[in-house]
Amino acid sequence: MIQKSTHYAKQGEVARTWVLIDADGAILGRLATQIAQILRGKTKPQFTPNSDCGDFVVVINAEKVKLSGNKADHKVYYRHSGYNGGLKAESYRSAMEKHPERIIEHAVRGMLPKTTLGRKQLTKLKVYVGEQHPHAAQNPVKIELEA
Repeated sequence: MIQKSTHYAKQGEVARTWVLIDADGAILGRLATQIAQILRGKTKPQFTPNSDCGDFVVVINAEKVKLSGNKADHKVYYRHSGYNGGLKAESYRSAMEKHPERIIEHAVRGMLPKTTLGRKQLTKLKVYVGEQHPHAAQNPVKIELEA
């Protein structure tokens, strides 16, 4: 009897590609889930949960992302400095005015593992305001997101 073994992707044998995503008119949560799947490598057949086998993702037009329902009026981002009275709150609208790329990064960060592997996978995410990005030399493949 022949015993079949499971193949685990090793760090050096993973072929990484660059993916370009246009966030114009996309809903934030649905965009973030698909970005997180690409960063983790779940779209590849050789996906291994404990290794970094995902692709690089370039997101353009970060300022044109939308929220469903009336979340734009009620969503608040919190952070704490670690000191007494150090809780800071920022509304979604003011965060979009100041730094819209951080909104997408924050949403994707919440969908990745909270480990060193998740932090390493997040470094492959590049988010830009507007159409221009400095990764034209990598020839990113533009993909359409699922509705």
